[in-house]
Amino acid sequence: MADSTNSSRINLVRIAHVFYTHRDIDAVHQFLLDFGFQELKCVGKDVYYGGTSSEPFVYCARQGEEDAFGGATFVVESESDLIAATKLLPESTEIYDLGDAPGGGRGVTFYDPIDRFPFHLIHGQTPHSSEEVLPQLRLNFPTDKHRAGNQSQRFQKVHKLGHFGMCVTDFARSLEFYTTHFNFKPSDVLGHDWLRSKGYESCWGVGRHIMGSQIFDYWFDPSRFIIEHYVDGDLVDDQLPTNRSLASPNNLHIWGPDLPPTFLQ
Repeated sequence: MADSTNSSRINLVRIAHVFYTHRDIDAVHQFLLDFGFQELKCVGKDVYYGGTSSEPFVYCARQGEEDAFGGATFVVESESDLIAATKLLPESTEIYDLGDAPGGGRGVTFYDPIDRFPFHLIHGQTPHSSEEVLPQLRLNFPTDKHRAGNQSQRFQKVHKLGHFGMCVTDFARSLEFYTTHFNFKPSDVLGHDWLRSKGYESCWGVGRHIMGSQIFDYWFDPSRFIIEHYVDGDLVDDQLPTNRSLASPNNLHIWGPDLPPTFLQ
């Protein structure tokens, strides 16, 4: 996480899991399995899902009357951080046990003071005894190719929860609250955001192509020519059979935003 030397801040270690409430829990269950999660445990109306990491669980789907985000959970450094949370954070609960959840542990919930979404803290979970080791990524760079010819890069399982995003109504106040009460630190601006901050117009991206597998990021230059940033493309040679497919909005990318209507014109 970030610097934890400020004793007035609650020290976060990592993100752990998220909660969502769904009306159609059966449809969501199938989606999560197809997405790459593994069902771990069902307790009442709660279904817990995990990945291949040692995290006890990474997603909890709850059946309810309305579809709603139930908050993200961060692991804190010590029990004293939970105690501090009950005293410092708005609308915070007392410390409670998570006996029914995979891994157990103790937690505190508070509510964002600006937009009032729930936010959870946890300590003392028991991790999985084993962690499935996924194949190491072999990335291709412009002058250094690490992936053998005719090999594509695909994944079928979720490993862990890496991050989540919040839409807030007052960015400045939110930034002040989370950097004052926690050891959060604003991250560096990425290349995509840097170009946007310079006033350039994004065309399409960020996403990953099907043909070539590369991660792409297309931009309009000042003359409205399209220029692409890309990384991690496949290597192919004449041993790979030629495939032909119609260029259409449905077969140009594995993930990413929708193809702009004028991209193929």
